[in-house]
Amino acid sequence: MFLCLLAFGVGHAQAQDKSSTRPWPNQPIRIIVTFTPGGAPDILARVLAESWQQSLGVPVLVENRPGFGGNIGADLVAKSEPDGYTLLIGTVGIHAINGTLYQKLSYDPVKDFTPISFLASTPNVLIVNKQLGVSNLHELIELAKAKPNQLTFGSSGVGTSLHMSGELLKEMAGIHIRHIPYKGRAQSLPDLVSGRISMLFDNLSSSLALIKAGEVQALGVTTLKRSPAAPDIPTFAEQGLPGFEAVSWFSLMAPANLPPAIQKRLNRATFQALESQGVKNRLLAGGLEPAPGSPQELSKLIASESRKWSRVVIQSGAKLDQ
Repeated sequence: MFLCLLAFGVGHAQAQDKSSTRPWPNQPIRIIVTFTPGGAPDILARVLAESWQQSLGVPVLVENRPGFGGNIGADLVAKSEPDGYTLLIGTVGIHAINGTLYQKLSYDPVKDFTPISFLASTPNVLIVNKQLGVSNLHELIELAKAKPNQLTFGSSGVGTSLHMSGELLKEMAGIHIRHIPYKGRAQSLPDLVSGRISMLFDNLSSSLALIKAGEVQALGVTTLKRSPAAPDIPTFAEQGLPGFEAVSWFSLMAPANLPPAIQKRLNRATFQALESQGVKNRLLAGGLEPAPGSPQELSKLIASESRKWSRVVIQSGAKLDQ
């Protein structure tokens, strides 16, 4: 039965590929990352690219298109041909936050994409300049209350889960801190270390090495449970903000109307890559928790996260033009 389904899938994919008589894929695949190199989505894209070049037998290129909270790269993919050769590392920002945050978007975060698979999640972590003089979340909140609007927090862009982590902190702790958006961690981390900004929300997977090296002070992770990659860092919930949760998650998306056979082939290739023990160990050590799943599961997650973050956006009063 499996062989019959596989034969049907390959045949259907071949029929959909008008550029060649060979079955899909028969030309290079590019994966669009909507942030600068070095962060969690970039790491995931390069893991997939390395694996797919072996399993799919074609070159796989990673292309970074940062800017506007992921909107530049997302728009590029949304307007690409649904042929399986242009894919997107989707984020909670693109698919669950931007639709409420931006008054006008050049793409629809749900209708313009075909879900392929959930990839991985990572806690967000709040790190501060060591000269700030705080060692835990309680001390930071007290300092922020004593200096309203004087402290600043950075993120990798407006509308990202990192930005929304800061907005959620402001709401739940009753503090006023100013948001400073960056294109990516390559720009924000030097400003944190130099003291230009007071604190930074980052993906744990991206900042773990800096934390372990003692260059910054980690105050807490934004998941309900501590991360196995950094068990010494307490959660926000442990430090007086029960229920605080803001997870960065990443998915694989294609333009809308991707042929089902190609969707299935990509889903299988993603499972193969992320279920490899070597890849699992590599991602877990860096603070990423891989969890590939079905397109249907991914669609349900996006719907649930959209409801959650639209509330936070509305309560924060944030509203932006594209």
